[in-house]
Amino acid sequence: MTTLTPVLSANWDRPDSFTLEGYRADGGYEALRRALTMEPDTLVDLVKASGLRGRGGAGFPTGMKWGFLPADNPNPRYLVVNADESEPGTCKDVPLLLANPHVLIEGVAISAYAIRSSQAFIYVRGEVLHVIRRIKQAVEEAREANLIGPDVLGTGFDLDVVVHAGAGAYICGEETALLDSLEGYRGQPRLKPPFPAVAGLYASPTVVNNVESIASVPGIVRNGAEWFTSMGTEKSAGFGFFSLSGHVERPGQYEAPLGITLRELLDMAGGVRKGHELKFWTPGGSSTPIFTDEHLDTPLDFESVGAAGSMLGTRALQIFDETTCVVHAVGRWIEFYAHESCGKCTPCREGNYWMVQVLDRLERGEGTEADLEKLLDICDNLLGRAFCALGDGAASPVMSSIKYFRQEYIDHVTQGGCPFDHRKSTLWADSGNHGSAAAAPAAPAGEEEQ
Repeated sequence: MTTLTPVLSANWDRPDSFTLEGYRADGGYEALRRALTMEPDTLVDLVKASGLRGRGGAGFPTGMKWGFLPADNPNPRYLVVNADESEPGTCKDVPLLLANPHVLIEGVAISAYAIRSSQAFIYVRGEVLHVIRRIKQAVEEAREANLIGPDVLGTGFDLDVVVHAGAGAYICGEETALLDSLEGYRGQPRLKPPFPAVAGLYASPTVVNNVESIASVPGIVRNGAEWFTSMGTEKSAGFGFFSLSGHVERPGQYEAPLGITLRELLDMAGGVRKGHELKFWTPGGSSTPIFTDEHLDTPLDFESVGAAGSMLGTRALQIFDETTCVVHAVGRWIEFYAHESCGKCTPCREGNYWMVQVLDRLERGEGTEADLEKLLDICDNLLGRAFCALGDGAASPVMSSIKYFRQEYIDHVTQGGCPFDHRKSTLWADSGNHGSAAAAPAAPAGEEEQ
């Protein structure tokens, strides 16, 4: 497997890719017209047959999630798009929204019709103001063209789409915390069950999907389920963005079939930065157990990555070479999780705080070998015991780094501190301006923050 599959990024080289005119020039909204001639249940079955799995990290079958909505619930149904991309290393949804927002709007319209919803929300991080402006512009263009709004394309289907800006809390990427935030409350995870499909937004049946998941729906409607399953693997069908960052010659978005390997992606990305070699990497962002060079040929699909001891997650491939101190890198990640913990449950609130103290102690050369067991003990009290997946995510890099680089932790004890020169390991050192495989077009004049 050596070729890319540009589908969502196919028109990113157009200077007007983000406009309605530019999107329609490549067949945009044809899938919506086709979908509106079909029965909603037929659309749900089509997505099920495609094998599309959630692209937000968990990999849950999208069509199956849609099918969970109770048929006998009298409350209105809601579609919520999770665009609160905040996982360290994850950077696929923001460039997609910046370059091709209409593919999401079309996906929202089709998905809402399929689940019989007339109200959709797009929850975006408040920090990405340029993206929020672009999505709102796309929503207005679609509304003026009668692609959303009342009586869409004269079919009698009504759909209101609201773009909601979050307030910058990482925890709101968790679907139930996002729903609380949408309702105006502090973003904290809810106890499950009930699940959002039964009692979600405003205690009504709700579907929460990632941006890339919903954006993949128009292609499936336009080309069919067999087209989608012809890519990827038997259980991990289709394509997705693989976001390469860090110590790589050409970082960027590589849209490829699931099942491609990091070795193949690195070949297309020019390899690890010149003069250096791969040390460790993350297959799905900082909350997934790290991999090393021995995993270069692991197929990047949900099953293979899981069997190798990690998670595919959001396919955020952070690449680190031999100049990087794994203790320092993990310490920075845990500082982030400690800061972003909502504080609702004790294991996460206390566990991340104390892991930061232990990792800092090791970095300063004041630690002992017993601190390694202390870290693992804290992780054991975090894993599976926190209120949401944040605790599991924080434990993952600590446990996996000790598994693969235990001696490096011990070196911090025996050598009286970190043996690495961090000036040589900075991700921007010697990187130059390499661009990316699929760069999103810049905001036009007038859309930048003044």
